[in-house]
Amino acid sequence: MKRRESLSGLIDFLDYLRKDKTFLIGFSMFTFFLLLGFVVSNFSPYDPRRWNVAPRELPPCWKYPFGTTTLGQDLFWLITWGLRNSMMIGIIGSLGGLAIGVPLGFIAGYKGGYLDRILILMTDVLLVLPTLILLILIGSIIRAQLNVCALGLLISLFTWSGPVRNIRSMVLSLREREFTYTDVFSGFSTLKTIFKHYLPFVFPWMSMASINRMFMAMGMEVTLAVFGLFTVDEATLGTILQWAMMYQALLRGVYWWLFTPIIILVMLFTSLYLTAVGLNRFLDPRTRIQRKLGGKMR
Repeated sequence: MKRRESLSGLIDFLDYLRKDKTFLIGFSMFTFFLLLGFVVSNFSPYDPRRWNVAPRELPPCWKYPFGTTTLGQDLFWLITWGLRNSMMIGIIGSLGGLAIGVPLGFIAGYKGGYLDRILILMTDVLLVLPTLILLILIGSIIRAQLNVCALGLLISLFTWSGPVRNIRSMVLSLREREFTYTDVFSGFSTLKTIFKHYLPFVFPWMSMASINRMFMAMGMEVTLAVFGLFTVDEATLGTILQWAMMYQALLRGVYWWLFTPIIILVMLFTSLYLTAVGLNRFLDPRTRIQRKLGGKMR
């Protein structure tokens, strides 16, 4: 029975992917960037971060699709490497914050009492702190030690408070539903109630939040890199931009060095936005009922 339900869910997802053009475009673009960053980058003929591995300042051509930099780097392979690192920061920052905030939100909403007050107090204190300014301050202090994983974890530690508030508000509403009282009288454990009844309601928000938070984490990385507060030893889309500005790529006529990471960032953020919009439609209970009844998606 579970296997049939899983197969039915996969068929429903594939059918939705085919019909919803917004989701199809966004998901296809995002998949392309994932493959480019995590698969194609592994086939680089040399370490793209090394200097003088290619002729300097060549415009895009057949051999060098994105051109080369003033430092003698093949920009195509450098972009694939930077894309992987930027997406890793986004994934770590997104999932790390959710891994902290979601359980705390469930605990605060379901248990209530003094535990709820303490958690909400901690959350409110963290919410009012200017995250980006704190990251800039920390980046200026530990710039040399701030690698990809460290930056992702640092972002997650400063951004877990948002999920706590959102999950708590949803759980407070679900706690007053009839199935919660039925579970309590039936002797169900807290974890069983959360996983069986609460998680299906919360999962659509978690899916959307993971994409939005990935967008935010990568934006913070680009900001830190442009300000020169992220280690230049790691190639990311932000540090590629910083290198291009440091060597005055636009004034030197090496415009592809500056514009290529900007275009990639715009396309990546667009794919995340379109995927989030499409995923919201797919997970919305109203549209799911409409699809099962054979209605047309708007």
